[in-house]
Amino acid sequence: MANYQGIMTIVSKRELVKDVYEMILEGEAASYITTPGQFINIKINDSLQPYLRRPMSICDYDENHITIIFRVVGEGTKILAQKQIGDQLDCLTGLGNGFVDLDHQSAVVIGGGLGVPPMYKLAKDLLAKGVKVTAILGFNTKDAVFYQKEFEALCPTYVATMDGTLGEKGTVVDVLKNHDFDMDVYYTCGPEKMLDALALAYPDNGYLSFEARMGCGFGACMGCSCKTKTKPYKRICVEGPVLHSSEVIVNG
Repeated sequence: MANYQGIMTIVSKRELVKDVYEMILEGEAASYITTPGQFINIKINDSLQPYLRRPMSICDYDENHITIIFRVVGEGTKILAQKQIGDQLDCLTGLGNGFVDLDHQSAVVIGGGLGVPPMYKLAKDLLAKGVKVTAILGFNTKDAVFYQKEFEALCPTYVATMDGTLGEKGTVVDVLKNHDFDMDVYYTCGPEKMLDALALAYPDNGYLSFEARMGCGFGACMGCSCKTKTKPYKRICVEGPVLHSSEVIVNG
């Protein structure tokens, strides 16, 4: 796994739903992303504030482009959302251990909120390998739903909203339990409570991508370390963000 620092240019930007943006970056750094589930670490601007880079999951990529989707939640992402087409960003790419075990007959990809984006490229790669794919997308409410049509263009797609305003009412776990899906394996990314619920319900055949606050993004600071069943600690930015369900210690 090779890391790379380089300048990428914003070539597309659009607001998907309120405060959630899709941004396409162009540059040589894209070629260092090799598996779905890896992430990019972006320096927001040249000033000291915000000081730390912002880790972003990758929705899609090719040799020259990386697509990210992010929500404005603080000063860093607010500044990023104000960037314009043609602006350049200092990016660290090739980061993290993504979804590498794709050799299965059938799979369910499960995204919750901002955990939806990395499931998109994963679904595309699984389909390219001949895997039967079903997607489950979880959101709080109808107004927060994005990329539904993009997933529906790929595979059978189910939407769950907590308030029942779109799709099935409840969580992604409820959707799994309500349907008899053909599922050799599941892949998921989303809030920690969602990942814990999936690991509890389906402990043997899943791959979970965790979100964590990061300092360096490449394993030096140990700031994103978490306890696992297989090692005292694993760094989410290096050994993760993808962990197998059998090694996850469920919180609470």
